[in-house]
Amino acid sequence: MSERLKITRGSGNVFHDIGFPPEEAENLKLRADLMMRIEDYYKKSGATQATMAKTLGLTTPRFNALLKGKIGLFSLDALLNIAVRAGLRIELRIKKAA
Repeated sequence: MSERLKITRGSGNVFHDIGFPPEEAENLKLRADLMMRIEDYYKKSGATQATMAKTLGLTTPRFNALLKGKIGLFSLDALLNIAVRAGLRIELRIKKAA
């Protein structure tokens, strides 16, 4: 027998799609985006984890937690500060929700 699959278009926020309340989903999405940008910066730098951790004002284990995606260990505020220390420019755009 062949089962039909139902495909549902995502909202653009995986956290919302898996059931988080809207405000928490948005916060998680922003934190995940910042974590990925910081990781990209690190990978392009060619620095060691220890050197990058020091540059960003983190311990090596804390930086390693960021690289492993341990989102619950980092507030949005902390990630913004880390991104700024990395020399990343932050822009905020606010749009009405769909």
